Amino acid sequence: MRKTYKYLLFIIIAFFLALFIPNIIINKSAKGSSYNDINQIEYNRVGLILGTSKYSMNGDINLYYKYRIVAAIDLYESKKIDFILISGDNGQVEYNEPKIIRADLIKAGIPEEHIFLDYAGFRTWDSIIRAKKVFGENKLTVISQKFHNQRAIFIGKQNDMELIGFNAKDVPNNYGAKTRLREKFARTKLMLDILINKQPKYLGDSIQIK
Repeated sequence: MRKTYKYLLFIIIAFFLALFIPNIIINKSAKGSSYNDINQIEYNRVGLILGTSKYSMNGDINLYYKYRIVAAIDLYESKKIDFILISGDNGQVEYNEPKIIRADLIKAGIPEEHIFLDYAGFRTWDSIIRAKKVFGENKLTVISQKFHNQRAIFIGKQNDMELIGFNAKDVPNNYGAKTRLREKFARTKLMLDILINKQPKYLGDSIQIK
């Protein structure tokens, strides 16, 4: 019976370590590389906005989406970026994150010719690596909420990229509880991706942003 409890205790401890150690490593790695103040962030030629769905399950506008759009517009209008690369999921005909985001950016006055689309950004891992291998960009400003930017910056460092993050406004705690929980598991999975040197689902022909 004691052996059973010991094994159970070991499993519980291992589970929590697997969740919290990656969190500590990623936060420490990204420290000082993400910004809330647009006046403090440095200029980069390209901003990479990480996609998400426009609407939540109840049909309301997804606040994560709304605030990322606002952050991208602010960066562009403040001349902190010249081009916007939108990376998101287009795995189904009826679901196209990059196209929807582009439409809202154009509606806000950003020229269409300054917007580029990555339709194969199924995961943050894919989005960052494709930005380098497909679009040829080693230096980027990532646009998302802080916790997401931290993970993106860490991925960039593992792939010899120079990334900084512009933190979109965060959402209320009760609104984003499920997303934050998923983020912990995503950070654990990221460590496994690094260990096995996982590659994006798709690469493809090179595209120049100019």
